[in-house]
Amino acid sequence: MDRAWVGIDVGKEFHWVHVLDTSGRELLSRKLENDEAVISKLVDKTLSLAEEVVWAVDQPGGSAALLLALLWERDQRVLYVPGLTVNRASDTYRGESKTDARDARVIADQARMRRDLSELKPDKEEVPGSSPGRPTLINTQFAGIPTWTAGGNQAPNATKPLYSTS
Repeated sequence: MDRAWVGIDVGKEFHWVHVLDTSGRELLSRKLENDEAVISKLVDKTLSLAEEVVWAVDQPGGSAALLLALLWERDQRVLYVPGLTVNRASDTYRGESKTDARDARVIADQARMRRDLSELKPDKEEVPGSSPGRPTLINTQFAGIPTWTAGGNQAPNATKPLYSTS
């Protein structure tokens, strides 16, 4: 298969992952613990499903930090589908009321169909104390979202560090 889209409904303790092929057919849908080993295993499995995989999340930081770090570590493309977009698009899908699985499917499908979504990209700056060989991802930059910082820098109250190795 050439391409697959992965929608991830981000949560604190677990995420829900939904993978679609080019035609919108479900390839995978499952609950995913917010744990490095579990996420890494799922990423590897998903990358084996298609030559190109596009990932999409509904949160640009916070609970998604570990997930984003592991995806960027593998040079994966990650799109941001805002929660309001997911909410509004969900109204057009048939089926059960709001669930994590349904939201993940909507996120994947929106990433598959839309070309106007912002791409999340890691910051390239290093943080003192970070481990060699592993990127330190503390910043997400895309249209309309402020830069987040960690360490000794003062960040606005509305922003939180995306990822740090402390």
